[in-house]
Amino acid sequence: MDDHTRDPSVAPPSGNPAGWRADGQWEHATLRQAVVHGVRLYNSGEFHESHDCFEDEWYNYGRGSTESKFLHGMVQVAAGAYKHFDFEDDDGMRSLFRTSLQYFRGVPNDYYGVDLLDVRTTVTNALSDPSVLEGWQIRFDDGYPTARDVDFEYAERLD
Repeated sequence: MDDHTRDPSVAPPSGNPAGWRADGQWEHATLRQAVVHGVRLYNSGEFHESHDCFEDEWYNYGRGSTESKFLHGMVQVAAGAYKHFDFEDDDGMRSLFRTSLQYFRGVPNDYYGVDLLDVRTTVTNALSDPSVLEGWQIRFDDGYPTARDVDFEYAERLD
């Protein structure tokens, strides 16, 4: 584990996703923290703020690492949703979603609590039918959490 990704305040998962170690610690706790905030914001339709959470953490990882690929893919998913919902730009969404699918190659299906299989499936389906995004939320730790004040505060501190 890298010192810059440690954070003892980050809670454990409600399962055993990739990233959770046998010794009861996150491999990269700051990644989990960014994912918690990013997913909640995404599920509340705050796509730009969600993007920022994933993007800021992405900078902690070297190119080609699983962590980098996952976070870069999630950046693209949030940006694609932003294009679709805020700008009605489905061509832009498709481009970003195609790229996200490339980044997700080789990333485990339950990564840091994100149901990545469902993300991949929805993103793939949205390429031909963007309406599948209507009401879709990211499954996370066996639920669909939405934003709280702490999530907005986290995203605001990134600026």
